Amino acid sequence: MKRIVVTILAAMLTVPALAIDQGETFEDPEMQARYERLISEVRCLQCQNQSIKDSNVTLATDLRRQIARMIEDGSSDAEIADFLVTRYGDFVLYRPRMSGKTLMVWIAPFALALIGLVGLVRVVRHRASLPFEDEVEEGKTE
Repeated sequence: MKRIVVTILAAMLTVPALAIDQGETFEDPEMQARYERLISEVRCLQCQNQSIKDSNVTLATDLRRQIARMIEDGSSDAEIADFLVTRYGDFVLYRPRMSGKTLMVWIAPFALALIGLVGLVRVVRHRASLPFEDEVEEGKTE
């Protein structure tokens, strides 16, 4: 019983250590909102399925600090994105920019939807041209 209590207390004490960005980074609410938006749009390169806002790995922490530093220095969102893309590639952004390399990412959803629509129209037209079962049975009995 004593082990269980100690284990539960130890787990409760470590929870604050696992928290991500406990305090606000900026006193200015506009800068804080901009910071929050930016870190939620940048992919964690180690986790790959989380933003750096939600990740607690060292790389994500470093990227959050770098973005905060660049905001403090007066860098624009485009300059911050340019820095990240230059350093880590287009993959770092959840919404990659329109370019020759990312063109397929932007076109593929529309192309697939168009292919699906064409396929649906063909199936519906084909089924509409088939005779009803009642018509087939009436033709056989007469």
